[in-house]
Amino acid sequence: MISRLTSISLLLVLLVGCKTKPSVQAVKEEVTTILSKQSGVFALAFKDLTTGEEIFFNEHQLFHAASTMKAPVMVEVYKQAAAGKFSLKDSLLIKNEFKSIVDSSSYSLSPTDDSDTLIYKHIGEKRTVYSLLYDMIIISSNLATNLIVELVDAKNVTQTMRDIGANDIQVLRGVEDTKAFNAGLNNQVTAYDLMLLYENIANEEVVNAEASMAMIDILLDQHFNEIIPAELPKNVKVAHKTGSITGVQHDSGIVFLPDGRKYILVLLSKELTNTDAGIQAMADVSKLIYDFESNQ
Repeated sequence: MISRLTSISLLLVLLVGCKTKPSVQAVKEEVTTILSKQSGVFALAFKDLTTGEEIFFNEHQLFHAASTMKAPVMVEVYKQAAAGKFSLKDSLLIKNEFKSIVDSSSYSLSPTDDSDTLIYKHIGEKRTVYSLLYDMIIISSNLATNLIVELVDAKNVTQTMRDIGANDIQVLRGVEDTKAFNAGLNNQVTAYDLMLLYENIANEEVVNAEASMAMIDILLDQHFNEIIPAELPKNVKVAHKTGSITGVQHDSGIVFLPDGRKYILVLLSKELTNTDAGIQAMADVSKLIYDFESNQ
């Protein structure tokens, strides 16, 4: 703890004491220092949407997507709704039976493995597409996710990512398809591609401006805030989506500064042996980036 605080304190002194903004290279070196002290594999992608400045670390390395894949799914929902395939006000039947992408055999989700347990009490009822979409993002509901993925088709999600230049994001399926997991058929992301996704949303270039702003509004209501927003001032808003499974902790989104500027930050991790330490390291990096951005 002392060494971590000492390292961050020294950089803060640098940031405060400098008359000019520290170089991108200096910040990248500090990012590398913080993350290299942790056991695990990390990636980072940062872009200032005003200046175009970027910082990358393992940005093209593939990671299990965990729940970060729910943001691309959300984009596909708005895309298909805009095309008239359905309305966000349409209702879907809540069920808990899905087909594995391996052999079409049936599987069900367990409420004990889902951050949204209440939805399981409503199986057999109907809920709007928007309501399910909202819960998929803000509380990372797995059951809602599978219902939405079934609606839009995972293949379409991946193709839409290709259309925006995100060539390595792969959405093959919903969640808890154990047969697919065991076969290595997993959703994957890179920090770079998630940066492209959020950049397009922030610039109101996904689907249309109205849809992009609607997606930002949902992302701003995120309930899980242990990484990117954790050490930022309360007046800094973050529209983001997290993801976690064993040994994996991710966060990715758009940071809105009080003066109207905004930047994209993606932090990914895998093979963590100390989850709490990994989360703290990424929160420290987020604060480091914020201080870098604020010093101008």
